Amino acid sequence: MATDDVKEIPEKPITHHDGGDISRYHMEKYPVKELPYVTQSICPECFLSNDEVHVIDATLYEEDGKVMYKKTCEKHGEFIDVYWGDAEMFKRAQTWWYKSVGLDNPRTESVKGCPEDCGQCPDHKSHTALALLDVTNRCNLRCPICFAVAAEGGTVYEPEPEQVLEMMRNLRRNTPVPAPAIQFAGGEPTVSKHLPQYIKWAKQLGFKNVQIASNVIRIGKSKKYLQELRDAGLSTIYMQFDGVTPGPYIAARGADILHLKKQAIQHAREIGMHSLILVPTVVRGVNEDQLGDIIKFACDNRDVVRCVNFQPVSITGRIDHTARNEMRITIPDSIHLIAEQTDGKIPPEAWYPVPSMMPVGRALGFIRRGGPQVELSCHFACGMATFLFFDDDGNYEPITDVIDIEKFIEILDSIANLYADEKKGASKRAKAKLAAGARHFKKKTILKDIINAFLSRGDYDSLSAFMNRIIMLGMMHFQDPYNFDLERVQHCDINYAVPDGRIIPFCTMNTIHRSRIEEKFSMPIEEWRNRHKPNKVEEDSISKPFTSEDL
Repeated sequence: MATDDVKEIPEKPITHHDGGDISRYHMEKYPVKELPYVTQSICPECFLSNDEVHVIDATLYEEDGKVMYKKTCEKHGEFIDVYWGDAEMFKRAQTWWYKSVGLDNPRTESVKGCPEDCGQCPDHKSHTALALLDVTNRCNLRCPICFAVAAEGGTVYEPEPEQVLEMMRNLRRNTPVPAPAIQFAGGEPTVSKHLPQYIKWAKQLGFKNVQIASNVIRIGKSKKYLQELRDAGLSTIYMQFDGVTPGPYIAARGADILHLKKQAIQHAREIGMHSLILVPTVVRGVNEDQLGDIIKFACDNRDVVRCVNFQPVSITGRIDHTARNEMRITIPDSIHLIAEQTDGKIPPEAWYPVPSMMPVGRALGFIRRGGPQVELSCHFACGMATFLFFDDDGNYEPITDVIDIEKFIEILDSIANLYADEKKGASKRAKAKLAAGARHFKKKTILKDIINAFLSRGDYDSLSAFMNRIIMLGMMHFQDPYNFDLERVQHCDINYAVPDGRIIPFCTMNTIHRSRIEEKFSMPIEEWRNRHKPNKVEEDSISKPFTSEDL
């Protein structure tokens, strides 16, 4: 297929007046729920034993300073798990949960109810901030903690290039916000010979940020290959990175690949790629003692590393479900460990829930007099984040020591409402509010970068001068059958595109729908070989995955 056939979507910019009254963009928080309260979940035993999605009530309650999760199935009895390891942090996070406009054009109808109707259905409350697309289920590793099964079931899930292109077009047709970022995943996307082509198509379609989620084995081996991806338009590598010593890789990945991680970082440095995200899967008993060291490693490589996104392990895929209590670690647990391991330099108070940043996207969208921007509108319990700000000497401090975050968010909240409520002179009043907000900056050195970002162009690219002085720390805890919360699912803004036209929330995809999608669209390995004539990299991903013996 010629790339000349690929045109940007949408053809003309979307405005805030498209699709509904502008008042729907008025900033509003969800009411705070007092513990205990009831949500809905699924019975893990019904699902794991019979692939039955049995929706049941679940109660969140406080016990011993933690938020616990209890649910009872009439067939399989009671299940108790820890939901969040710090009840006070849970209560604080909930106060920063904003409502979103959501998706104007759902792809499925509400028939069976959540989570069976994923696609997204009309009950979904967020739009896609980050799109994922699995280009293959093949992989050059066999990680014990993987969501997928890497073709070990005797079949290959690998959409044809035409299907991949249509999935990307589908994501760009989202309204009011076309998916702005896409991450090619798997399996391992670098074992697909089509990956450079997919990256080119993504840029042509209008995705501003094009990522790959990779173990970087191939990138660590070949700078030339990374250059090929970069030339195609690759923006960011979402790089599996579980620790700074071999142990976590041997335990979690089945092979010591640390040296290839370091070599991949060096290759990125040499070709001028400055947007790596380190992604540690945090497993109790494996690497929870290395969180501070991972942050130090990121700081030492901040010329190319822009973020560390910790992911407390989700009990899915190949994981031994019976060992979940020993492995389980939650967002607050990890945050407290980071505070301890950095000698208090990154305290728990520096972390805020991801949706607290929603006023940033909404204010930017209005100030630039364009259309809606991406809004980070996930559930407050899905993720937390903070930023480290570096001075000229390379020393860092949390962003909360640099800016009064809460005051600044409140200013952006009020600016968004000037426009949403169609107040007279909204633009002038917004600029005045920004100027007055200068008093909330404890370090005036970054004031110019921030204010210019809003007043000059008013988009995320114009924040680059500020972003180059920081490293973001993120914390996302994806769900599994034991801690599954349908309220979280309905607010998910990290969504998978699949070949049948649906766009499925991350946690329902990896907990419920992945096996069904792969069964529907997979083919036997021999049939795949006959059709695709695999090259050596592709064939090795099935028959000769990387092991420590390959060192």
